[in-house]
Amino acid sequence: MSTPNNLTDASALAAAIESTMATVVVGQQRVVREVLITLISGGHILLEGVPGLGKTLLVRTLARCLDINFARIQFTPDLMPTDVTGHAMFDQKTEQFRIRKGPAFTQLLLADEINRASAKTQSSLLEVMQERQITIEGKCFPLQPPFMVLATQNPLDQEGTYPLPEAELDRFLLKSIIDYPEIDQEARIVRMVLDGTISDSLSVEGLEALTNAEGVMALQKLATTITLDEEIVHYALRIVRSTRSLNGLARGAGPRASIALCTAGRAEALLQGRDYVIPDDIKSVANAVLRHRIQLSADAEIEGQTAESLLDNMLNQVAAPRQ
Repeated sequence: MSTPNNLTDASALAAAIESTMATVVVGQQRVVREVLITLISGGHILLEGVPGLGKTLLVRTLARCLDINFARIQFTPDLMPTDVTGHAMFDQKTEQFRIRKGPAFTQLLLADEINRASAKTQSSLLEVMQERQITIEGKCFPLQPPFMVLATQNPLDQEGTYPLPEAELDRFLLKSIIDYPEIDQEARIVRMVLDGTISDSLSVEGLEALTNAEGVMALQKLATTITLDEEIVHYALRIVRSTRSLNGLARGAGPRASIALCTAGRAEALLQGRDYVIPDDIKSVANAVLRHRIQLSADAEIEGQTAESLLDNMLNQVAAPRQ
């Protein structure tokens, strides 16, 4: 396992993790890239797609590549907030209350099908995601770094789903869309399962860890040293501010989106092997940063417009700085 000491080492480590994940998660190159961008940025990611497209496999593969603590929570309608964070319980032997820590006390947390739980339970992750701590009975417990939430959700038009609160959506650095694979990619997936390369139970025991917690934190720290020119920052600001006056949107993106664009742009530059951010880095992550932070107007929905189409048109209109 390696710990990067410079940007060259960091880019090599990130590329190794990406290529290893791509051998298991077939046909989802962009999604794998966005998961790595989130990891390098120290953020959280929301993965959306219909069941059976490999969302859970993707997260398990990442956990296997990183030698850090991993926990999974299956969100269901009857899940309670204390099932996520933990609670105080009375110990009859000692006749005292003790804290029972929930599965959120980990480093890599898979919140599986997060939108099948109620808004009350979903909101139990607000403090966890933003402040990297959990409060139980008035006592704060900081989480061990690095900490990352990877939440999967089914499309909202499916039965038994609840929309995530806007405050929680804004805490996800990126929202990644997992779509159906191409026919040759799907054939490869079927063959891998039939040949035993991967199993139906999503086992990835054959993969070796490429780094540990120390390596991940070094990767994240090195990403903050990537040069971010003032013109690039203003380009990101113009993109975000354009969503607030964009025809067809009832709500634009807030200041968190501007920060997310810049941090994700740095991670994209690192993955590209550069020590500076260019406008294309910002533009390539813009949809994933913004799609869950905007709300279409009723008229736009009636006209059949989508967040993707509106964002694509807007990005083509915002002038990028000359390199």
